[in-house]
Amino acid sequence: MRVETVEVGRNRPPDDLLGTVLLHHLRLPDGPLPKGRRLDGADVARLAAAGGPTVVVARLEAGDLHEDEASRRLARAVAGPGIVAGQPHESRIDLVAAHPGVLHVRHGTMERINRLDAVEIFSLYHGQAVDRGEPVAAVKVAPHVIPERLVARAEALAEGPAGARPVLDVRPYRALEVGAIATESLAGAARDRFESALRTKLEALGSRLATARYPEHDAAAIGEDLAELVRRLRLPLVLVGGVSAGNPVDPFFVALERLGGRLLRRGVPAHPGSMIWLAAWRGTRILGLPQCGLFSKATAADLLLPRLLTGERVGARQVAELGHGGLLVREMRFRFPAYARDLEAPTG
Repeated sequence: MRVETVEVGRNRPPDDLLGTVLLHHLRLPDGPLPKGRRLDGADVARLAAAGGPTVVVARLEAGDLHEDEASRRLARAVAGPGIVAGQPHESRIDLVAAHPGVLHVRHGTMERINRLDAVEIFSLYHGQAVDRGEPVAAVKVAPHVIPERLVARAEALAEGPAGARPVLDVRPYRALEVGAIATESLAGAARDRFESALRTKLEALGSRLATARYPEHDAAAIGEDLAELVRRLRLPLVLVGGVSAGNPVDPFFVALERLGGRLLRRGVPAHPGSMIWLAAWRGTRILGLPQCGLFSKATAADLLLPRLLTGERVGARQVAELGHGGLLVREMRFRFPAYARDLEAPTG
């Protein structure tokens, strides 16, 4: 890149500016000419008609890229399935969700790309529920002209090893049949509230409550219902209310162990909802809360539920990631899916 100060029509003919990049905002009698613009014939004619102002421009040389082309290449490199790139505006391109789902960010790779001078990628949180058309990330380069080798290096980092996932993608919700088990003694209105809370959350994300079971607080009875939901109905997800992660001899955990299931995580590094637990048996994920009434409130379960409903095989590592941003005060409600943002939070 070569930077030149030009007195239009005096020390250089106007047409000599064709293809150069304006490095500063310029106000002309017929309107502004924005910085970063690559000057075309109409722009040069406007400059000549304005009486030949003094301008500072960059002349691209071999190995240089204009900011818009650099940003387009960055967007193509980092945006995976479920993401649509917009048009560049001052070298920034917004990346928006093509459908409702959960944003996934390969943040280690994103950080390595951002260590490249003048290259910028910024996003929402990894694991955040997003709606169709919602901006989930953006790419930008800082200077108006950037060495092509920096963009090529960013592209290579984004590609990663064979089989690597995209830097950014939005995984869509699946229409899943979900089961529920309540080990608390619920009847009448309490049972209706429990099922209504589950339906509200599941249906908001495109899934359905297939059945709810209310066994006696006994390992044998719980085991029968759990086996029915997993073995016979083959439900991919079961939600459990009334079982705390703090009680290792709860009849539910006894039943789960007898059936050959396993606990993946006791407790979640987030609040409210730190006593949530996650288990697995025969390919089914089992998400449990210590009280049935918590399903009607906003808790860390509302960070896990969207991911489970995309079919993600959530395990201990994914749960551990919730600690960053896991203090779910009201200012952090944006992390929740829309259905939970105005729900009451549990006390304590």
